[in-house]
Amino acid sequence: MSVDPRDPDPEYLDFWRERHVCTLTTPRPDGTPHVVPVGVTYDPEAGLARVIASRHSRKVAHVLSAAGAGGARVAVCQTAGRRWATLEGVAVVREEPELIADAERRYAERYQRAPRPNPDRVVIEIALTRAMGRA
Repeated sequence: MSVDPRDPDPEYLDFWRERHVCTLTTPRPDGTPHVVPVGVTYDPEAGLARVIASRHSRKVAHVLSAAGAGGARVAVCQTAGRRWATLEGVAVVREEPELIADAERRYAERYQRAPRPNPDRVVIEIALTRAMGRA
């Protein structure tokens, strides 16, 4: 089922507020998908999803190598029983301290725990272009 990523129905948004491990799919240099478990926060008002990560991780390297001027096409997904939700968009890596702090705050809110300290933290910021699912 297609969802407006900037105006999701309440059930879809509630599902993204629940605590779930998600997956992030990024393109490897050879074009094959790289899928890893992550925590994701969803901000429909801004049209963004955010993933905090270490700047030295493969997922960050994949986004950077695929990004070019326009960013890298990625997807995040979560499932719980018959419920599922996918957000797709264009990812960039952000290093600004205020954006990292905001992403950490959002993560702590969704996952009910602060992320461990990481001086190498960055944010994979995904400008959403599509949403789908059944919540």
